[in-house]
Amino acid sequence: MAAAEQPTVLVVEDEPAQREVLSYNFEAEGFRVSQAGNGEEALILVEEVAPDVIVLDWMLPNVSGIEVCRRLKSRPETRGVPIIMLSARSEEVDRVRGLETGADDYVTKPYSIVELLARVRAQLRRSRPSSVGLTLAYDDIRLDPETHRVYRADKVLKLGPTEFRLLSTFMEKPGRVWSREQLLDRVWGRDIYVDTRTVDVHIGRLRKALCAFGGDDPLRTVRGAGYALG
Repeated sequence: MAAAEQPTVLVVEDEPAQREVLSYNFEAEGFRVSQAGNGEEALILVEEVAPDVIVLDWMLPNVSGIEVCRRLKSRPETRGVPIIMLSARSEEVDRVRGLETGADDYVTKPYSIVELLARVRAQLRRSRPSSVGLTLAYDDIRLDPETHRVYRADKVLKLGPTEFRLLSTFMEKPGRVWSREQLLDRVWGRDIYVDTRTVDVHIGRLRKALCAFGGDDPLRTVRGAGYALG
């Protein structure tokens, strides 16, 4: 999997050793990993890295995991990010509280890394389907990540690899406005320096490819904010 296509997991855990173990295992399975040691840092990082899934410890200093979850699920821009809550609290009432706060899954400590990875992938199948090989569709556009082909009204479109990743990002979350910085992070990768104007160039190429056989331009420019599909 190319680096820029790797799904990103944000690990929020205040115990450094546990945080490193989780990060090591996620990276070994092909994920990009961001780490936060407390709730405040997690809330800042979510804005910066736009993670595909969050693994969130309940017991955090200052701002608890439950509060972090509540805040993220109350914001329209982060409501759709899956959150898997980790907790030593095994009582049913605690599990229910976690899920009612908005957590998408709840895993009790001690847990199996293999099981946690499986649960993360299950959430990704819903939130970022192309990362697990599922075909995406929007109006008359269809994108197949397995064959790396894009169709519009059953005609095959010619897209470069960057345009393909851009379209995949847009099609996973139709209507979402992506800033140029978020697109750079998602499509080019966090460790690669690319000027934000490069995004505009590739958006132009993507628009041209999508309209090669006619049809309306499905991409929307949001002044001062970025781009969206639909």
